Amino acid sequence: MASVELAGLTKRYGALAVVDRVGLRIEHGQLVCLLGPSGCGKTTTLRLIAGFIEPSEGEVRVGDRLVSSAGWAMEPQKRNMSMIFQSYALWPHMTVAGNVAYGLELRRLDRETIRRKVQAMLATTRMDAYADRYPADLSGGQQQRVALARALVVEPETLLLDEPLSNLDTNLREEMRFEVRRLHDEYRYTTVYVTHDQAEAMTTADQIVVMNAGRIEQAGPPEEIYYRPRSEFVAQFIGGTNILRGKGLDGRHLSFAGRALRCSGADVPAGGTIAVSIRHHDIRLLAAPPPGAENVLEARIARQVFLGSVRDYLVEVADGTQLRVVAPAEHSIESGSPVWLHLPPERCRALAG
Repeated sequence: MASVELAGLTKRYGALAVVDRVGLRIEHGQLVCLLGPSGCGKTTTLRLIAGFIEPSEGEVRVGDRLVSSAGWAMEPQKRNMSMIFQSYALWPHMTVAGNVAYGLELRRLDRETIRRKVQAMLATTRMDAYADRYPADLSGGQQQRVALARALVVEPETLLLDEPLSNLDTNLREEMRFEVRRLHDEYRYTTVYVTHDQAEAMTTADQIVVMNAGRIEQAGPPEEIYYRPRSEFVAQFIGGTNILRGKGLDGRHLSFAGRALRCSGADVPAGGTIAVSIRHHDIRLLAAPPPGAENVLEARIARQVFLGSVRDYLVEVADGTQLRVVAPAEHSIESGSPVWLHLPPERCRALAG
């Protein structure tokens, strides 16, 4: 295994910087997710790591080796990396065992070693019963397991995954998230995983790197990204959140809907406009204001939707701002009813400009 380091990595097409001065270090054995919307530069970053394209500026290092710099890139086949594509890219005329063995055959291993390694990897990925089948005879989830087996069997230093689960249905996608994590925990390859799905990133990653417009917006463990977003973009992209805007009163309070709200996170400059994030499920709906409680607002139920395990409310506060609140399913309040909202200060996260 080896670390992967990106230093000032930039890729331009004409005047457009698709990847813009990205700096990132991925430690040995970490699984890092590059997360962001379409067009944010995450797949281009992965292709720069793989060596499919050359950087306009900056470097890519794997361990102590320089593998890319401005206008130069070591050939992908010399990087000891495996890549799994969105389309799986299995050979349709080869069996499952043949697909998994292909990379070993290119490396000219002897027949018995190939047989043993393929058998062990198919058992690990739970595909040993399908060794003689062809890709067309497999489900999407099974094809994805074959793609994982083929990538892992050659024992790469670095494993690259480009939205590998996006073609699967919801149930298979959820199952394969845990499978990707299980295999990573077993083999501990340095892994870079590109996705636009926050649930995939939260399930699989040691570190999440949120990208926006070619740059890294924030990087950190899943819990840090979720509970301590630094920007409005990160807060809105990771999990459901409300953005409150108000005037700063002092270092920890802002004026919103006629009340002073206490916040955590970034400093709240007095007199300036500040944005505050609070997750949908962190707001409590109350029938009456609790005595002495802070961060309590009067509101009205605009609509509610039953979603099985929860109810999704839209509530309107005094200044006309509408907020979403997720509450337990048994907590049913009719539209038009008055309520009180409790916004816990530790969950009101003031965001940096």
